[in-house]
Amino acid sequence: MENILLVLNIVFAIILVLLVLMQKSEGGALGIGVSQENLMFSKTAGNLMTKTTAIIATLFIICSLALTIVSRGELTPTSSVLDAVEEKTEDTPSIPEND
Repeated sequence: MENILLVLNIVFAIILVLLVLMQKSEGGALGIGVSQENLMFSKTAGNLMTKTTAIIATLFIICSLALTIVSRGELTPTSSVLDAVEEKTEDTPSIPEND
């Protein structure tokens, strides 16, 4: 189950990156250099790309949370660091009193 979620998470991440890179640039030099007249970047395609990006982002977050919950069950409880310090203090010799 964990491996399936991990593969899905990687696939969602790659798709999300590609969708973000394909969207129309709002300004600046971060766009991929495609002209504004391209049919793929019309208003309806922009709305579709925005909705698809939101859906994939939501699926990515849900998959990440599920992966965290699934892998959390495999963690073994460990002792506290303070328990180890308390054990060592019992072995130390006591300071002799001055008479």
